[in-house]
Amino acid sequence: MGTNRKYIVAFGAVFATTSLLGQGHEIEVTGSREVEKAYRTGLTPRVVDTSISTPMVAFPLLELKFEVESEVSVITPASISTKERLSQLYSSYIKAGVGTELMPLGEYYFDSKRSRKYIYGAHAKHLSSFGNLKGYAPAQFDRTGVGLYGGINEKRYSLRGDVHYNNQGLHYYGYPTDADTIDSQTIRQRYNDWGFGTSFFSHRKDSAKLNYSVGLNYNNFVSLRPKVELERDWRARENFFSLSSRAKIKKGKETYAVDFNVNYNGYKYGVPDSSLTALDTGLVSNNTLVNLHPTITTHLQDDRFKAKIGLDLVFNSLDKVNAHIYPDLEIKYSMLNDMLIPYAGLRGGMKQTSFKSLTGENEFILSNVQLKNENTSIDFFGGVKGTLSKQMSFNVGVSFSNIKNKALFVTDTVYSIGNQFQVVYDTMNVAFIEGSIAYQLNEKLKIDALGRLNSYTLNNNSYAWNLPQLQVVLRGAYNLFDKFLLNLDLDLEHGRKALVFGPGEGVTLENNQYIKTLNFIVDANFGVEYRYSKRVSAFIQFNNFASQRYQRWYNAPVQSFQAMGGVTFRF
Repeated sequence: MGTNRKYIVAFGAVFATTSLLGQGHEIEVTGSREVEKAYRTGLTPRVVDTSISTPMVAFPLLELKFEVESEVSVITPASISTKERLSQLYSSYIKAGVGTELMPLGEYYFDSKRSRKYIYGAHAKHLSSFGNLKGYAPAQFDRTGVGLYGGINEKRYSLRGDVHYNNQGLHYYGYPTDADTIDSQTIRQRYNDWGFGTSFFSHRKDSAKLNYSVGLNYNNFVSLRPKVELERDWRARENFFSLSSRAKIKKGKETYAVDFNVNYNGYKYGVPDSSLTALDTGLVSNNTLVNLHPTITTHLQDDRFKAKIGLDLVFNSLDKVNAHIYPDLEIKYSMLNDMLIPYAGLRGGMKQTSFKSLTGENEFILSNVQLKNENTSIDFFGGVKGTLSKQMSFNVGVSFSNIKNKALFVTDTVYSIGNQFQVVYDTMNVAFIEGSIAYQLNEKLKIDALGRLNSYTLNNNSYAWNLPQLQVVLRGAYNLFDKFLLNLDLDLEHGRKALVFGPGEGVTLENNQYIKTLNFIVDANFGVEYRYSKRVSAFIQFNNFASQRYQRWYNAPVQSFQAMGGVTFRF
Protein backbone atom coordinates (compact mmCIF):
# COMPACT_ATOMS: atom_id res chain seq x y z
CA MET A 1 0.00 0.00 0.00
CA GLY A 2 2.83 2.39 0.74
CA THR A 3 4.33 1.81 -2.71
CA ASN A 4 1.00 2.40 -4.39
CA ARG A 5 0.55 5.67 -2.47
CA LYS A 6 3.99 6.76 -3.66
CA TYR A 7 2.98 6.04 -7.25
CA ILE A 8 -0.28 7.94 -6.88
CA VAL A 9 1.60 10.95 -5.53
CA ALA A 10 4.05 10.71 -8.41
CA PHE A 11 1.23 10.52 -10.91
CA GLY A 12 -0.33 13.62 -9.38
CA ALA A 13 2.89 15.52 -9.92
CA VAL A 14 3.12 14.33 -13.52
CA PHE A 15 -0.55 15.18 -14.08
CA ALA A 16 -0.04 18.74 -12.88
CA THR A 17 3.06 19.47 -14.91
CA THR A 18 2.26 17.80 -18.22
CA SER A 19 -1.26 18.84 -19.13
CA LEU A 20 0.10 20.85 -22.06
CA LEU A 21 2.21 18.04 -23.48
CA GLY A 22 1.68 15.74 -26.49
CA GLN A 23 0.45 12.42 -27.75
CA GLY A 24 2.10 9.20 -26.66
CA HIS A 25 4.21 6.67 -28.59
CA GLU A 26 5.27 3.16 -27.98
CA ILE A 27 8.48 3.17 -25.93
CA GLU A 28 11.38 0.78 -26.09
CA VAL A 29 12.65 -0.26 -22.69
CA THR A 30 16.17 -1.15 -21.61
CA GLY A 31 17.38 -3.03 -18.58
CA SER A 32 14.99 -5.17 -16.57
CA ARG A 33 11.94 -3.06 -17.25
CA GLU A 34 9.07 -4.42 -19.32
CA VAL A 35 6.84 -3.11 -22.03
CA GLU A 36 3.26 -4.03 -22.81
CA LYS A 37 2.66 -6.67 -25.45
CA ALA A 38 0.96 -5.61 -28.67
CA TYR A 39 -1.72 -7.62 -30.39
CA ARG A 40 -2.51 -7.64 -34.05
CA THR A 41 -5.85 -6.23 -35.16
CA GLY A 42 -7.95 -8.17 -37.59
CA LEU A 43 -9.27 -5.31 -39.71
CA THR A 44 -7.53 -3.53 -42.52
CA PRO A 45 -8.64 -0.28 -44.11
CA ARG A 46 -10.58 -0.31 -47.36
CA VAL A 47 -8.60 0.28 -50.55
CA VAL A 48 -10.53 2.59 -52.83
CA ASP A 49 -8.47 2.08 -55.96
CA THR A 50 -5.40 0.14 -56.93
CA SER A 51 -2.14 1.72 -55.97
CA ILE A 52 1.38 0.55 -55.44
CA SER A 53 2.82 0.37 -52.02
CA THR A 54 4.72 3.26 -50.60
CA PRO A 55 8.42 2.66 -51.15
CA MET A 56 9.94 1.18 -48.02
CA VAL A 57 13.08 2.71 -46.68
CA ALA A 58 15.50 0.20 -45.23
CA PHE A 59 18.98 0.43 -43.79
CA PRO A 60 20.74 -2.84 -44.56
CA LEU A 61 24.06 -3.54 -42.96
CA LEU A 62 27.05 -2.73 -45.07
CA GLU A 63 28.85 -5.89 -46.09
CA LEU A 64 32.56 -5.72 -45.34
CA LYS A 65 35.10 -7.99 -47.02
CA PHE A 66 38.67 -8.16 -45.82
CA GLU A 67 41.79 -10.08 -46.61
CA VAL A 68 44.75 -10.58 -44.28
CA GLU A 69 48.27 -11.10 -45.62
CA SER A 70 50.89 -12.14 -43.09
CA GLU A 71 54.57 -13.01 -42.96
CA VAL A 72 56.69 -14.49 -40.22
CA SER A 73 58.49 -11.27 -39.47
CA VAL A 74 55.92 -8.60 -40.48
CA ILE A 75 52.18 -8.42 -39.88
CA THR A 76 50.37 -5.99 -42.13
CA PRO A 77 47.03 -4.42 -41.19
CA ALA A 78 43.87 -6.03 -42.48
CA SER A 79 42.56 -4.39 -45.61
CA ILE A 80 38.83 -3.64 -45.73
CA SER A 81 36.83 -3.12 -48.88
CA THR A 82 33.80 -0.82 -48.56
CA LYS A 83 32.93 -0.67 -52.24
CA GLU A 84 30.00 -3.07 -51.97
CA ARG A 85 26.91 -1.28 -53.27
CA LEU A 86 23.77 -1.08 -51.20
CA SER A 87 20.58 -2.39 -52.67
CA GLN A 88 18.82 -0.08 -55.10
CA LEU A 89 16.07 2.11 -53.70
CA TYR A 90 13.50 3.87 -55.85
CA SER A 91 12.44 7.06 -54.16
CA SER A 92 9.74 8.06 -56.65
CA TYR A 93 7.03 6.67 -58.85
CA ILE A 94 4.64 7.97 -61.48
CA LYS A 95 1.32 6.27 -62.05
CA ALA A 96 -1.03 6.95 -64.96
CA GLY A 97 -4.21 5.27 -66.08
CA VAL A 98 -7.53 5.72 -67.81
CA GLY A 99 -10.87 4.01 -67.34
CA THR A 100 -14.32 3.71 -68.71
CA GLU A 101 -16.66 6.67 -68.31
CA LEU A 102 -13.73 8.85 -69.45
CA MET A 103 -11.94 8.45 -66.11
CA PRO A 104 -8.26 9.62 -66.07
CA LEU A 105 -5.91 8.85 -63.17
CA GLY A 106 -2.55 10.44 -62.41
CA GLU A 107 -0.34 10.06 -59.36
CA TYR A 108 3.16 11.09 -58.32
CA TYR A 109 5.04 10.12 -55.17
CA PHE A 110 8.47 11.11 -53.91
CA ASP A 111 10.22 10.10 -50.68
CA SER A 112 13.70 10.61 -49.30
CA LYS A 113 16.00 7.62 -49.49
CA ARG A 114 18.48 6.38 -46.91
CA SER A 115 18.75 8.86 -44.07
CA ARG A 116 18.53 8.12 -40.40
CA LYS A 117 18.13 11.79 -39.58
CA TYR A 118 16.03 13.45 -42.29
CA ILE A 119 12.77 12.42 -43.97
CA TYR A 120 10.92 14.40 -46.63
CA GLY A 121 8.62 13.77 -49.51
CA ALA A 122 5.75 14.86 -51.72
CA HIS A 123 2.59 13.32 -53.11
CA ALA A 124 0.09 14.40 -55.77
CA LYS A 125 -2.95 12.59 -57.16
CA HIS A 126 -5.82 13.32 -59.55
CA LEU A 127 -8.89 11.25 -60.41
CA SER A 128 -11.90 12.42 -62.36
CA SER A 129 -14.84 11.14 -64.37
CA PHE A 130 -16.62 12.78 -67.30
CA GLY A 131 -19.31 10.12 -67.61
CA ASN A 132 -23.02 10.49 -66.89
CA LEU A 133 -25.72 8.32 -65.38
CA LYS A 134 -28.59 7.49 -67.71
CA GLY A 135 -31.78 9.16 -66.55
CA TYR A 136 -30.04 11.53 -64.13
CA ALA A 137 -28.57 15.00 -64.15
CA PRO A 138 -24.84 15.44 -65.01
CA ALA A 139 -22.79 13.39 -62.56
CA GLN A 140 -19.18 14.27 -63.35
CA PHE A 141 -16.65 14.54 -60.51
CA ASP A 142 -12.97 15.30 -59.95
CA ARG A 143 -10.59 14.92 -57.00
CA THR A 144 -7.12 16.44 -56.76
CA GLY A 145 -4.74 16.35 -53.80
CA VAL A 146 -1.19 17.59 -53.13
CA GLY A 147 0.90 17.09 -49.99
CA LEU A 148 4.39 17.81 -48.66
CA TYR A 149 5.99 16.43 -45.50
CA GLY A 150 9.32 16.46 -43.72
CA GLY A 151 10.94 15.57 -40.44
CA ILE A 152 14.08 15.33 -38.33
CA ASN A 153 15.06 12.38 -36.12
CA GLU A 154 17.45 13.02 -33.27
CA LYS A 155 18.59 10.68 -30.56
CA ARG A 156 16.03 11.78 -27.96
CA TYR A 157 13.35 13.54 -30.00
CA SER A 158 11.75 13.85 -33.42
CA LEU A 159 10.10 16.70 -35.29
CA ARG A 160 7.48 16.34 -38.05
CA GLY A 161 5.64 18.74 -40.32
CA ASP A 162 3.29 18.58 -43.29
CA VAL A 163 1.13 20.74 -45.54
CA HIS A 164 -1.72 19.65 -47.83
CA TYR A 165 -4.22 20.95 -50.38
CA ASN A 166 -7.28 19.06 -51.68
CA ASN A 167 -9.83 20.11 -54.26
CA GLN A 168 -13.00 18.15 -54.93
CA GLY A 169 -15.67 18.87 -57.53
CA LEU A 170 -19.06 17.14 -57.83
CA HIS A 171 -22.64 17.62 -59.00
CA TYR A 172 -25.92 17.31 -57.13
CA TYR A 173 -27.32 14.86 -59.68
CA GLY A 174 -29.62 13.10 -57.23
CA TYR A 175 -32.97 13.40 -58.99
CA PRO A 176 -34.30 11.79 -62.16
CA THR A 177 -34.24 14.13 -65.13
CA ASP A 178 -33.13 14.45 -68.71
CA ALA A 179 -29.48 15.46 -68.56
CA ASP A 180 -29.95 17.68 -71.62
CA THR A 181 -32.55 19.86 -69.92
CA ILE A 182 -30.42 21.17 -67.06
CA ASP A 183 -27.33 23.35 -66.88
CA SER A 184 -24.63 21.41 -65.06
CA GLN A 185 -23.26 24.65 -63.59
CA THR A 186 -26.42 25.17 -61.51
CA ILE A 187 -25.90 21.90 -59.61
CA ARG A 188 -22.14 22.08 -59.33
CA GLN A 189 -20.33 22.02 -55.99
CA ARG A 190 -16.65 22.34 -55.15
CA TYR A 191 -14.82 21.85 -51.86
CA ASN A 192 -11.44 23.42 -51.12
CA ASP A 193 -9.40 22.03 -48.26
CA TRP A 194 -5.93 23.10 -47.17
CA GLY A 195 -3.96 22.97 -43.94
CA PHE A 196 -0.72 22.23 -42.17
CA GLY A 197 0.49 20.51 -39.04
CA THR A 198 3.56 20.00 -36.92
CA SER A 199 4.42 17.66 -34.07
CA PHE A 200 7.24 17.18 -31.59
CA PHE A 201 7.75 14.04 -29.54
CA SER A 202 10.43 12.52 -27.38
CA HIS A 203 11.45 8.87 -27.51
CA ARG A 204 13.54 7.96 -24.54
CA LYS A 205 14.28 4.26 -24.51
CA ASP A 206 13.86 4.05 -20.75
CA SER A 207 10.14 3.91 -19.98
CA ALA A 208 10.81 5.02 -16.39
CA LYS A 209 11.67 8.45 -17.77
CA LEU A 210 9.06 10.92 -18.93
CA ASN A 211 8.15 10.84 -22.61
CA TYR A 212 5.93 13.49 -24.10
CA SER A 213 4.62 14.91 -27.37
CA VAL A 214 2.82 17.99 -28.60
CA GLY A 215 1.12 18.69 -31.93
CA LEU A 216 -0.44 21.71 -33.66
CA ASN A 217 -2.78 21.54 -36.65
CA TYR A 218 -4.71 24.04 -38.76
CA ASN A 219 -7.26 23.35 -41.50
CA ASN A 220 -9.39 25.58 -43.74
CA PHE A 221 -12.40 24.07 -45.50
CA VAL A 222 -14.66 25.99 -47.92
CA SER A 223 -17.60 25.08 -50.13
CA LEU A 224 -17.47 27.02 -53.41
CA ARG A 225 -20.97 27.04 -54.86
CA PRO A 226 -21.42 28.66 -58.27
CA LYS A 227 -21.55 32.45 -58.05
CA VAL A 228 -25.17 33.05 -59.05
CA GLU A 229 -26.11 36.72 -58.91
CA LEU A 230 -26.46 38.01 -55.36
CA GLU A 231 -26.09 34.58 -53.78
CA ARG A 232 -22.31 34.61 -54.30
CA ASP A 233 -21.75 35.15 -50.56
CA TRP A 234 -23.82 32.13 -49.57
CA ARG A 235 -21.14 29.55 -49.03
CA ALA A 236 -19.75 27.67 -46.04
CA ARG A 237 -16.36 28.54 -44.56
CA GLU A 238 -14.71 26.63 -41.75
CA ASN A 239 -11.48 27.09 -39.81
CA PHE A 240 -10.18 24.35 -37.55
CA PHE A 241 -7.33 24.58 -35.02
CA SER A 242 -6.13 21.90 -32.62
CA LEU A 243 -3.52 21.49 -29.90
CA SER A 244 -2.90 17.89 -28.86
CA SER A 245 -0.48 16.76 -26.21
CA ARG A 246 0.47 13.74 -24.11
CA ALA A 247 2.85 12.75 -21.34
CA LYS A 248 3.62 9.18 -20.28
CA ILE A 249 5.83 7.50 -17.69
CA LYS A 250 6.13 3.99 -16.24
CA LYS A 251 6.82 3.20 -12.59
CA GLY A 252 7.05 -0.49 -11.75
CA LYS A 253 3.92 -2.24 -12.98
CA GLU A 254 1.96 0.97 -13.54
CA THR A 255 1.97 3.30 -16.52
CA TYR A 256 0.75 6.87 -15.93
CA ALA A 257 -0.44 8.98 -18.83
CA VAL A 258 -2.28 12.23 -19.33
CA ASP A 259 -3.69 13.77 -22.51
CA PHE A 260 -4.62 17.42 -22.96
CA ASN A 261 -6.34 18.57 -26.15
CA VAL A 262 -7.89 21.80 -27.38
CA ASN A 263 -10.01 21.83 -30.55
CA TYR A 264 -11.54 24.96 -32.03
CA ASN A 265 -13.89 24.99 -35.02
CA GLY A 266 -15.25 28.21 -36.52
CA TYR A 267 -18.04 27.66 -39.07
CA LYS A 268 -19.79 30.39 -41.03
CA TYR A 269 -22.42 30.23 -43.74
CA GLY A 270 -23.64 33.29 -45.59
CA VAL A 271 -23.97 36.66 -43.95
CA PRO A 272 -25.87 36.79 -40.64
CA ASP A 273 -29.02 38.93 -40.64
CA SER A 274 -28.64 39.60 -44.35
CA SER A 275 -31.61 40.62 -46.48
CA LEU A 276 -30.28 39.07 -49.67
CA THR A 277 -32.94 36.35 -49.50
CA ALA A 278 -35.96 35.80 -47.36
CA LEU A 279 -35.04 32.17 -46.78
CA ASP A 280 -31.41 32.28 -45.67
CA THR A 281 -30.32 34.27 -42.64
CA GLY A 282 -26.80 32.93 -42.32
CA LEU A 283 -25.21 30.73 -39.68
CA VAL A 284 -22.27 31.22 -37.34
CA SER A 285 -20.84 28.59 -34.99
CA ASN A 286 -17.77 28.95 -32.76
CA ASN A 287 -17.13 25.60 -31.12
CA THR A 288 -14.33 25.08 -28.59
CA LEU A 289 -13.74 21.63 -27.13
CA VAL A 290 -11.20 21.04 -24.33
CA ASN A 291 -10.53 17.65 -22.78
CA LEU A 292 -8.21 16.42 -20.02
CA HIS A 293 -7.72 12.67 -19.97
CA PRO A 294 -5.59 11.02 -17.22
CA THR A 295 -5.18 7.21 -17.04
CA ILE A 296 -3.38 4.62 -14.94
CA THR A 297 -2.65 1.22 -16.51
CA THR A 298 -1.31 -1.74 -14.54
CA HIS A 299 0.28 -4.94 -15.87
CA LEU A 300 0.29 -8.08 -13.70
CA GLN A 301 1.10 -11.78 -14.00
CA ASP A 302 3.84 -11.33 -16.59
CA ASP A 303 1.65 -8.95 -18.60
CA ARG A 304 -1.14 -11.48 -18.96
CA PHE A 305 -3.50 -9.23 -17.00
CA LYS A 306 -4.00 -5.58 -17.93
CA ALA A 307 -6.29 -3.07 -16.25
CA LYS A 308 -6.81 0.60 -17.08
CA ILE A 309 -8.64 3.23 -15.07
CA GLY A 310 -9.10 6.81 -16.15
CA LEU A 311 -11.39 9.78 -16.64
CA ASP A 312 -12.11 12.05 -19.59
CA LEU A 313 -12.98 15.61 -18.50
CA VAL A 314 -14.54 17.61 -21.35
CA PHE A 315 -15.44 21.29 -21.57
CA ASN A 316 -17.29 22.64 -24.61
CA SER A 317 -18.81 25.95 -25.66
CA LEU A 318 -21.84 24.71 -27.63
CA ASP A 319 -23.98 22.86 -25.09
CA LYS A 320 -25.99 24.27 -22.22
CA VAL A 321 -24.10 21.87 -19.96
CA ASN A 322 -20.51 22.84 -20.63
CA ALA A 323 -18.69 20.25 -18.47
CA HIS A 324 -18.85 16.47 -18.83
CA ILE A 325 -17.08 13.56 -17.11
CA TYR A 326 -16.70 10.20 -18.85
CA PRO A 327 -15.23 6.92 -17.55
CA ASP A 328 -12.36 5.11 -19.23
CA LEU A 329 -12.14 1.58 -17.83
CA GLU A 330 -10.77 -1.55 -19.47
CA ILE A 331 -9.57 -4.99 -18.43
CA LYS A 332 -8.23 -7.91 -20.41
CA TYR A 333 -6.61 -11.25 -19.59
CA SER A 334 -4.46 -13.43 -21.81
CA MET A 335 -4.97 -17.17 -21.57
CA LEU A 336 -3.31 -20.14 -23.24
CA ASN A 337 -0.38 -18.13 -24.59
CA ASP A 338 -2.56 -15.47 -26.23
CA MET A 339 -4.91 -17.99 -27.82
CA LEU A 340 -7.81 -16.44 -25.89
CA ILE A 341 -7.91 -12.88 -24.58
CA PRO A 342 -11.26 -11.89 -23.04
CA TYR A 343 -11.73 -8.15 -22.58
CA ALA A 344 -14.35 -5.67 -21.35
CA GLY A 345 -14.55 -1.95 -20.82
CA LEU A 346 -16.64 1.13 -20.12
CA ARG A 347 -15.98 4.49 -21.76
CA GLY A 348 -17.51 7.65 -23.18
CA GLY A 349 -16.53 10.85 -24.87
CA MET A 350 -17.46 13.83 -26.98
CA LYS A 351 -16.63 14.25 -30.67
CA GLN A 352 -16.60 17.60 -32.39
CA THR A 353 -18.85 17.63 -35.44
CA SER A 354 -17.61 19.84 -38.27
CA PHE A 355 -18.83 20.73 -41.74
CA LYS A 356 -15.81 18.90 -43.17
CA SER A 357 -16.55 15.71 -41.22
CA LEU A 358 -20.18 15.77 -42.40
CA THR A 359 -19.16 16.14 -46.05
CA GLY A 360 -16.78 13.23 -45.52
CA GLU A 361 -19.80 11.06 -44.67
CA ASN A 362 -22.18 12.52 -47.26
CA GLU A 363 -20.79 14.85 -49.93
CA PHE A 364 -24.31 15.76 -51.12
CA ILE A 365 -25.30 17.72 -47.99
CA LEU A 366 -26.40 21.35 -47.83
CA SER A 367 -23.83 24.00 -47.00
CA ASN A 368 -26.06 25.56 -44.32
CA VAL A 369 -26.06 22.99 -41.53
CA GLN A 370 -26.38 23.19 -37.78
CA LEU A 371 -23.37 21.80 -35.92
CA LYS A 372 -23.68 19.91 -32.63
CA ASN A 373 -21.10 17.88 -30.73
CA GLU A 374 -21.73 14.14 -30.72
CA ASN A 375 -21.95 13.04 -27.07
CA THR A 376 -21.43 9.35 -26.26
CA SER A 377 -22.55 9.32 -22.64
CA ILE A 378 -21.75 5.64 -22.14
CA ASP A 379 -20.25 2.84 -24.22
CA PHE A 380 -19.97 -0.67 -22.76
CA PHE A 381 -18.00 -3.17 -24.81
CA GLY A 382 -16.67 -6.67 -24.37
CA GLY A 383 -15.56 -9.72 -26.26
CA VAL A 384 -12.86 -12.27 -26.93
CA LYS A 385 -9.90 -12.02 -29.27
CA GLY A 386 -6.94 -14.27 -29.84
CA THR A 387 -4.99 -16.43 -32.26
CA LEU A 388 -6.03 -19.75 -33.79
CA SER A 389 -2.57 -20.32 -35.25
CA LYS A 390 0.54 -18.40 -36.23
CA GLN A 391 -1.28 -17.35 -39.39
CA MET A 392 -4.80 -16.68 -38.09
CA SER A 393 -6.27 -14.26 -35.54
CA PHE A 394 -9.87 -13.43 -34.60
CA ASN A 395 -12.05 -11.05 -32.62
CA VAL A 396 -15.68 -11.38 -31.49
CA GLY A 397 -17.22 -8.47 -29.63
CA VAL A 398 -20.41 -6.70 -28.58
CA SER A 399 -21.11 -3.09 -27.73
CA PHE A 400 -23.93 -1.01 -26.29
CA SER A 401 -23.80 2.78 -26.33
CA ASN A 402 -25.98 5.83 -25.79
CA ILE A 403 -25.27 8.66 -28.22
CA LYS A 404 -26.72 12.16 -28.02
CA ASN A 405 -26.71 14.50 -31.02
CA LYS A 406 -26.09 11.75 -33.55
CA ALA A 407 -26.08 13.28 -37.04
CA LEU A 408 -28.52 11.71 -39.54
CA PHE A 409 -29.03 12.64 -43.21
CA VAL A 410 -32.51 13.14 -44.70
CA THR A 411 -33.63 14.37 -48.11
CA ASP A 412 -34.02 18.16 -48.18
CA THR A 413 -37.10 19.82 -49.65
CA VAL A 414 -36.65 23.40 -48.37
CA TYR A 415 -33.38 24.69 -49.81
CA SER A 416 -33.09 22.33 -52.79
CA ILE A 417 -35.19 20.37 -55.27
CA GLY A 418 -34.68 17.10 -53.42
CA ASN A 419 -31.15 16.50 -54.67
CA GLN A 420 -29.38 17.42 -51.41
CA PHE A 421 -29.50 16.33 -47.79
CA GLN A 422 -30.00 18.16 -44.56
CA VAL A 423 -28.74 17.06 -41.15
CA VAL A 424 -31.04 16.15 -38.24
CA TYR A 425 -29.86 15.19 -34.77
CA ASP A 426 -31.30 12.64 -32.37
CA THR A 427 -30.49 10.63 -29.25
CA MET A 428 -30.10 6.92 -29.95
CA ASN A 429 -29.10 3.66 -28.35
CA VAL A 430 -26.81 1.60 -30.55
CA ALA A 431 -26.11 -2.08 -30.01
CA PHE A 432 -24.00 -4.25 -32.27
CA ILE A 433 -22.30 -7.60 -32.45
CA GLU A 434 -19.36 -8.13 -34.75
CA GLY A 435 -16.79 -10.72 -35.64
CA SER A 436 -13.57 -10.51 -37.61
CA ILE A 437 -10.89 -12.92 -38.75
CA ALA A 438 -7.50 -12.36 -40.36
CA TYR A 439 -5.30 -14.89 -42.15
CA GLN A 440 -1.80 -14.32 -43.51
CA LEU A 441 0.45 -16.89 -45.14
CA ASN A 442 3.92 -15.38 -45.31
CA GLU A 443 3.81 -12.53 -47.81
CA LYS A 444 1.83 -14.54 -50.36
CA LEU A 445 -1.74 -14.54 -49.13
CA LYS A 446 -3.68 -12.13 -46.89
CA ILE A 447 -7.38 -12.39 -46.08
CA ASP A 448 -9.42 -10.21 -43.74
CA ALA A 449 -13.15 -10.51 -43.09
CA LEU A 450 -15.51 -8.50 -40.88
CA GLY A 451 -19.22 -8.80 -40.17
CA ARG A 452 -21.36 -6.49 -38.05
CA LEU A 453 -25.06 -6.50 -37.11
CA ASN A 454 -26.41 -3.17 -35.83
CA SER A 455 -29.54 -2.26 -33.88
CA TYR A 456 -30.77 1.31 -33.35
CA THR A 457 -33.37 2.80 -30.98
CA LEU A 458 -34.11 6.51 -31.38
CA ASN A 459 -35.98 9.09 -29.32
CA ASN A 460 -37.57 11.23 -32.05
CA ASN A 461 -37.03 9.63 -35.46
CA SER A 462 -38.66 6.44 -36.74
CA TYR A 463 -35.40 5.01 -38.06
CA ALA A 464 -31.68 5.70 -38.07
CA TRP A 465 -31.80 7.28 -41.52
CA ASN A 466 -29.20 5.93 -43.96
CA LEU A 467 -27.37 3.81 -41.37
CA PRO A 468 -26.96 0.11 -42.30
CA GLN A 469 -28.24 -2.75 -40.18
CA LEU A 470 -25.88 -5.35 -41.69
CA GLN A 471 -22.29 -4.81 -42.84
CA VAL A 472 -19.91 -7.40 -44.31
CA VAL A 473 -16.39 -6.60 -45.51
CA LEU A 474 -13.97 -8.99 -47.23
CA ARG A 475 -10.41 -8.10 -48.27
CA GLY A 476 -7.99 -10.45 -49.99
CA ALA A 477 -4.55 -10.15 -51.61
CA TYR A 478 -2.39 -12.79 -53.29
CA ASN A 479 1.18 -12.55 -54.57
CA LEU A 480 1.69 -14.94 -57.49
CA PHE A 481 5.37 -15.64 -58.28
CA ASP A 482 6.25 -12.05 -57.26
CA LYS A 483 4.96 -11.05 -60.70
CA PHE A 484 1.19 -10.84 -60.33
CA LEU A 485 -0.43 -9.07 -57.38
CA LEU A 486 -4.13 -9.91 -57.09
CA ASN A 487 -6.53 -8.05 -54.79
CA LEU A 488 -10.23 -8.45 -54.04
CA ASP A 489 -12.55 -6.09 -52.14
CA LEU A 490 -16.15 -6.99 -51.34
CA ASP A 491 -18.55 -4.78 -49.37
CA LEU A 492 -22.10 -5.84 -48.50
CA GLU A 493 -24.68 -3.63 -46.79
CA HIS A 494 -28.35 -4.04 -45.98
CA GLY A 495 -31.05 -2.18 -44.09
CA ARG A 496 -30.52 1.46 -45.07
CA LYS A 497 -33.77 3.43 -44.80
CA ALA A 498 -34.27 6.87 -46.32
CA LEU A 499 -36.74 9.60 -45.42
CA VAL A 500 -37.98 10.96 -48.76
CA PHE A 501 -40.19 13.85 -49.82
CA GLY A 502 -43.06 12.09 -51.60
CA PRO A 503 -44.54 8.85 -52.96
CA GLY A 504 -42.67 6.74 -55.48
CA GLU A 505 -41.56 3.25 -56.42
CA GLY A 506 -40.81 1.20 -53.32
CA VAL A 507 -41.84 4.08 -51.01
CA THR A 508 -44.15 3.33 -48.06
CA LEU A 509 -46.17 5.69 -45.88
CA GLU A 510 -45.58 5.29 -42.14
CA ASN A 511 -46.76 7.80 -39.53
CA ASN A 512 -47.30 10.42 -42.26
CA GLN A 513 -43.70 9.93 -43.47
CA TYR A 514 -42.55 8.61 -46.84
CA ILE A 515 -39.96 5.91 -46.23
CA LYS A 516 -37.90 3.89 -48.70
CA THR A 517 -35.74 0.87 -47.87
CA LEU A 518 -32.69 1.04 -50.13
CA ASN A 519 -31.70 -2.09 -51.99
CA PHE A 520 -29.08 -4.56 -50.82
CA ILE A 521 -25.62 -3.18 -51.65
CA VAL A 522 -23.01 -5.38 -53.34
CA ASP A 523 -19.80 -3.50 -54.08
CA ALA A 524 -17.23 -5.89 -55.56
CA ASN A 525 -13.82 -4.77 -56.86
CA PHE A 526 -10.98 -6.83 -58.36
CA GLY A 527 -7.51 -5.73 -59.43
CA VAL A 528 -4.36 -7.20 -60.96
CA GLU A 529 -0.89 -5.67 -61.06
CA TYR A 530 1.80 -7.19 -63.29
CA ARG A 531 5.39 -6.37 -62.32
CA TYR A 532 7.38 -6.42 -65.55
CA SER A 533 10.51 -5.33 -63.69
CA LYS A 534 11.46 -3.55 -60.50
CA ARG A 535 10.89 -0.27 -62.31
CA VAL A 536 7.89 -0.91 -64.52
CA SER A 537 4.51 -2.47 -63.76
CA ALA A 538 1.03 -2.44 -65.28
CA PHE A 539 -2.34 -2.70 -63.60
CA ILE A 540 -5.99 -3.22 -64.37
CA GLN A 541 -8.82 -2.60 -61.93
CA PHE A 542 -12.46 -3.68 -62.18
CA ASN A 543 -14.78 -1.70 -59.90
CA ASN A 544 -18.34 -2.70 -59.10
CA PHE A 545 -17.99 -5.73 -61.36
CA ALA A 546 -21.32 -6.99 -60.02
CA SER A 547 -22.66 -4.14 -62.20
CA GLN A 548 -25.07 -2.96 -59.51
CA ARG A 549 -26.06 0.72 -59.65
CA TYR A 550 -26.68 0.75 -55.90
CA GLN A 551 -27.58 3.74 -53.72
CA ARG A 552 -26.04 4.60 -50.39
CA TRP A 553 -28.00 7.85 -50.55
CA TYR A 554 -31.53 8.16 -51.92
CA ASN A 555 -31.62 9.20 -55.60
CA ALA A 556 -27.81 9.24 -55.82
CA PRO A 557 -26.84 5.94 -57.49
CA VAL A 558 -23.22 5.12 -58.20
CA GLN A 559 -21.80 4.28 -61.59
CA SER A 560 -22.18 0.63 -62.50
CA PHE A 561 -19.32 -1.47 -63.88
CA GLN A 562 -16.02 0.40 -64.37
CA ALA A 563 -12.65 -0.72 -65.68
CA MET A 564 -9.34 1.11 -65.45
CA GLY A 565 -5.89 0.25 -66.70
CA GLY A 566 -2.52 1.91 -66.54
CA VAL A 567 1.20 1.73 -65.82
CA THR A 568 3.53 2.61 -62.96
CA PHE A 569 7.14 3.68 -63.40
CA ARG A 570 9.55 3.80 -60.45
CA PHE A 571 12.75 5.78 -60.52
